[in-house]
Amino acid sequence: MKVTVDTILSLSESDGVDELQKHLTLLSDDQLTTMLTNSAVKGKDAGVLIKAIFKGSPVSVSHGANRRLLVYKHCIPLCESGDLQTEVTSDIIGLLMLETHSLPGHALATLASLYVDAIKLGEMNSGRSLELFPTILTALAATEALAYGKGELSGDEYKKQLINSLCSSRNCIFCVRDVPLSAEELQFLIEKILRMFLKLDLQEIPPLVYQLLLLTAKGCKKLVLEGIISYFKKQDQLQKEEQRNGESEDVEVQTILQDQLRHVEGTVILHIVFAIRLDHELGREFFKNLKAAQSDPLCPFSIALLLSVARIQRFEEQVFEFLKGAITKNFKDDQIQHSSKFLQELLPQFNSISNMILDTVKNSVFGWDHVTQGLVQLGFILMDSFGPKAGAFGKVTEGASSTAKTPNQLACRLGGQVLLESFKMHEPIRGEILEQVLNRLVTKTASPVTHFIDLLSSIVMSAPMILLESSSKVTETFDQLSYLPLSTVEGLLKAVQPLLKASMSMKDALILVLRKAMFSSNLDGRKSAVAGFLLLLKNFRILGSLASSQASQAITSSQVQADVHSRYNTAANEAFCLEILSSLRRCLNQQADVRLMLYEGFHDVLRRNSQLASSIMQTLLSQLKRYFEPEQDLLPPLKLESCISAHGDQVFIQEPLAHLLCCTVHCLLWNQNIRSGGNVSNDEDDEDEEGGVQSELHTILESITKRMIKSELEDFELDKCAEFSTSSSVGVKNSIYAVLVMGLNEVLMEYNFITANYSKNHFEDVLELFKRYHKVSEILKERAGKGRPTSSKTSRSLLSLGFISTLLTALFRDSTQSREECLSVLRSSGDFLRYSVSVALQKIQQLEETGHTDGPEGQSPDKTFCHLCDITSVLMWRYTNVPSTVEDAGKKEKGQSVSLLCLEGLLRVFTTVLQRFPTRMSNFLSSLGEGEAEGEGSDLTEQTAFYIRQFQRALMNQLSGGEEGFNSKEAQLLVSILSILSRQHNPSSQQFVQMITWTVKICKETNFEDISLTKGLLSLLFNMHVLYKSPVSLLWEMCQDIHSQLGDIDQDVEVEKQSHFAIISMKTAASTTLLVLSQVGKVLDEVDWLIAKKKGQIGNTQQPLGQQDPIEKAVTIQLGTLLTALHELVQTALPTGPCTDTLMRELSRTYSILTTLTKYYIQLCATQPGQLSARLEKLVKLSGSHLTPQCYCFITYVQSGELTAGGPEKLKKKKKEDEAVAAASAKVLRESKAIPNLIFNIEQYEKFLILLSKKSKVNLMQYMKLSTSRDFRINAATLEAALQEQEQQRDENRNPAILKEKSTVVECIHLSI
Repeated sequence: MKVTVDTILSLSESDGVDELQKHLTLLSDDQLTTMLTNSAVKGKDAGVLIKAIFKGSPVSVSHGANRRLLVYKHCIPLCESGDLQTEVTSDIIGLLMLETHSLPGHALATLASLYVDAIKLGEMNSGRSLELFPTILTALAATEALAYGKGELSGDEYKKQLINSLCSSRNCIFCVRDVPLSAEELQFLIEKILRMFLKLDLQEIPPLVYQLLLLTAKGCKKLVLEGIISYFKKQDQLQKEEQRNGESEDVEVQTILQDQLRHVEGTVILHIVFAIRLDHELGREFFKNLKAAQSDPLCPFSIALLLSVARIQRFEEQVFEFLKGAITKNFKDDQIQHSSKFLQELLPQFNSISNMILDTVKNSVFGWDHVTQGLVQLGFILMDSFGPKAGAFGKVTEGASSTAKTPNQLACRLGGQVLLESFKMHEPIRGEILEQVLNRLVTKTASPVTHFIDLLSSIVMSAPMILLESSSKVTETFDQLSYLPLSTVEGLLKAVQPLLKASMSMKDALILVLRKAMFSSNLDGRKSAVAGFLLLLKNFRILGSLASSQASQAITSSQVQADVHSRYNTAANEAFCLEILSSLRRCLNQQADVRLMLYEGFHDVLRRNSQLASSIMQTLLSQLKRYFEPEQDLLPPLKLESCISAHGDQVFIQEPLAHLLCCTVHCLLWNQNIRSGGNVSNDEDDEDEEGGVQSELHTILESITKRMIKSELEDFELDKCAEFSTSSSVGVKNSIYAVLVMGLNEVLMEYNFITANYSKNHFEDVLELFKRYHKVSEILKERAGKGRPTSSKTSRSLLSLGFISTLLTALFRDSTQSREECLSVLRSSGDFLRYSVSVALQKIQQLEETGHTDGPEGQSPDKTFCHLCDITSVLMWRYTNVPSTVEDAGKKEKGQSVSLLCLEGLLRVFTTVLQRFPTRMSNFLSSLGEGEAEGEGSDLTEQTAFYIRQFQRALMNQLSGGEEGFNSKEAQLLVSILSILSRQHNPSSQQFVQMITWTVKICKETNFEDISLTKGLLSLLFNMHVLYKSPVSLLWEMCQDIHSQLGDIDQDVEVEKQSHFAIISMKTAASTTLLVLSQVGKVLDEVDWLIAKKKGQIGNTQQPLGQQDPIEKAVTIQLGTLLTALHELVQTALPTGPCTDTLMRELSRTYSILTTLTKYYIQLCATQPGQLSARLEKLVKLSGSHLTPQCYCFITYVQSGELTAGGPEKLKKKKKEDEAVAAASAKVLRESKAIPNLIFNIEQYEKFLILLSKKSKVNLMQYMKLSTSRDFRINAATLEAALQEQEQQRDENRNPAILKEKSTVVECIHLSI
């Protein structure tokens, strides 16, 4: 009988199940599978046929179960073949899923094995039948027992075996995603998949990551995220190593292609961000993991991931706060480690987070658009948060220096680098970066914006032509110029100057704004206009002007080449510059500040644009004539009354005449020098005109010189009786006159010295001018000394830095025979020599504080550096060749010796060079002209060592000369110089070790009782020693010396006389104590930092508790030595006041850190049970049995000392009681906090020791003595003496005795408490 599909279907629809079973039994396996295949391919009745077969194949009988298994085994590959329609496949799989749970265990096991084998062989390509696999595994897990080998397994165990087998396949994750898994199974599965990453091609990673992220819905979020980040971190490192090796070995073959890796990383980041958008719990786990992994720093991939997650509004603030904290922490940790040799040896070098972030910027060029916006935000957040801040009165709290040093400065610089690199690499965000920078320049008027100006300048220099596309934004900013601070305007205009040459429209817009600003009601607006016009004059050069190389400072761009020498540009520039000059002439009728800016800027304009000389000289001549008295017989030669103006009772300067004369002299001398050198060609008419102007100016200056020498102070209404008080208009006027006269004399001194050509008569004129200057200066000093409020602090000298360099060289180093006579005129005046060096000091200090000096070439770093080298060479020669002892012995004059001034100048010079020119220190030292230093080559260490030896010899001469020849200030200056120079040595160099050895020797052998010298030497020793090794043993020895010198708090105890360091004496012990305690605080900082590091690593490292790791060992040893040192100090009879207060604070901090260490060990015991180290027990014993009891004795000593000192004083000085109330109450408040804080920290330490004892099963409290009850204490001996005294007096007078009895007893008890 032939069985057809129709027959089976009709029997299935009827109730004849038995008949259906008979018909199915007649079919062979091949016939059944052929029937199923034909129905499925045709797409007709396939589902109905399977239902019918299942209906006629009951599971209870073996042939029915086998037939069902046959259907499953045939349908699974059939669905995978791809020959069926999608709807048919879905129907078949759906039916099979419904009937899966009815299959017997062995059938389920067979099907599961079938799936596993097919997946391993890669036969499940279409994946259509994979939906059935999870159902099979779920049903299998519910089976009680299955035959496995010779024994049996539960269904759940069998499922685990299958999953384990399956995990070796790449496609396993697709198969088990919907399978119910326990936490252990899920963790096992994910770990196995993550290990498989390394075996896969990069292109296979993103889909696998996507599936893993889907799997995180079941759990193990942390494991998945850690695994993905760890994988890409390793890939980055491998790629860098290959790239590095390839560059060194010229190998071009790479196993990891950079562009491929970056694109894969970008895709994976997108997958993770998408998953976090859908599952915020995944995002929270991500942040939790990052914050916990303190020992495992960020990497470029995780930073890029963070910045992409920042696009999700919910996490934006969290991302940037975390990154800010991580960046500053990295910089701080790096700074802490670099400042201590102890930490450098203990911990490996930290990975630089700034390099990682900049790597992220570089990587983002590979299509990481989802990261770029985060980079821009991060850059501006760093610059806003960590840029320089405005302090009191608008003063910048962090001065600009050439190198960033503090963590805040480094973070701000990093923000600028991120923005600059992002601007270069990503075109879409350029407009936004530029707009935000310009907005900040306009809106942040109350705080410094130098960092944004530097960024804008870098952007302009890197891509000026790109910026021209956004010229409208720059032009809009110009409209705000008159409302911005002057420093912002100057910085902005310098930054955009290259654009002005390339864009006529931008230049025209700026000129229009500057013209409006010239008539602004705001003084800063008018000053901004002057600054802008001067900048334009400097940079729009006329043909025939000096080349840029001859100018002092050139602001140009390699990418902007304006053809300033073409005929059109030359003509246009000349007309343009003359037009600007005519605008600037209007400033000569405005306030003094505006005129001053003009005078200070004219010289630089002339140097950069020499063809404007005629116009500038004519302008200056006309202005000078307004104040020049042409009558040769009249004194004084200048009309000072015209230089001031009054408004009501207020008197103020209208014309800075000294600056006008200074500008005139500098322009005249420079122009004369250039013309005489024949560097500039010109028309004969112009030459005649200029020659006439120059001749007239020389005549005027000579006339002023002669008449200023003849003039007396009375001619200027100044004398010793004149009033200089700021509270009256007469005093203000006299102060202005005095400053003007001093400035005029200085300018004339410079003019006459330069034009003298070493003429004796001219040098005598210079000396006479100085005498007039000095007389006014002494009057002002005398008035200030009497306590009268004078107009202001000493005004800046108008001598130029270049002239100071020339003058000092002539005074001290010029040995030319023909000049000897004329120079002796100036050298004979000690006041003039001191004045010359003092002005040099003033200029150096200005350079250190602002980065530039007044006068010509003061804005040029290169010229300034050259002058600085020349000045230093002279100062060095003068100090080393004419010792101060010789000078002082020869003559005793008022004021500091020249040698001492030279030494002070050297200190300031070394400080300035390190701050402003740190990369040119080697050039600086080699330029000083000392023979041995030059011979020792260009090695900075050797050069520094040479000069260190010179200053060491000078200090030794001071110390060996006895107390009569000892100059405390000179010794302090020498120590300060040695301290600065020693920083140039590498701590690992032999020279550094020699320096430390020498310093230790000096401290051990010097017994001068000079507090300042002691502080300087010990500070030098500590600063160097910490870079060589830990100073704790040094501190212990010093504490022993202090104890020996000051004695014990118990007067009956005789302290063993010890003297490790002779420099510590009875006189210097107190100041030494403060230095030692300061160093103790730094050591405690390091220990606290180390404990915090170890706390972050708990759980990440498995260290047996019995085997102490190196960091724990080092911490224990450091604390042990510190406790021993403090044990000496708490027994010392320190003078009450700062010493005792500081010691209290450091003791309190020590116990606080001991508590932190105890908490760390409590945490460690919870994760790693074991025995405590013997060193820790010793530390606890040391603190409990030695230090703590002495702390309580020290508290009693401090309190009794204060009361006995305070009681009688109050009785004797009742008149001063009101004045002392504030100071006394502050002192009481301070002490009332210090003592309770110390006791609280001691008790907290003991409390956590009890907890540690319980956790570790070690009785640590056996070393601790019971704390003294300090609420109420009676000194029995004192009370007994008081009672005996009152007995003796009782018989004399009954009533007074009773009163005295009460008061005495109360007082004794009070003293005892």
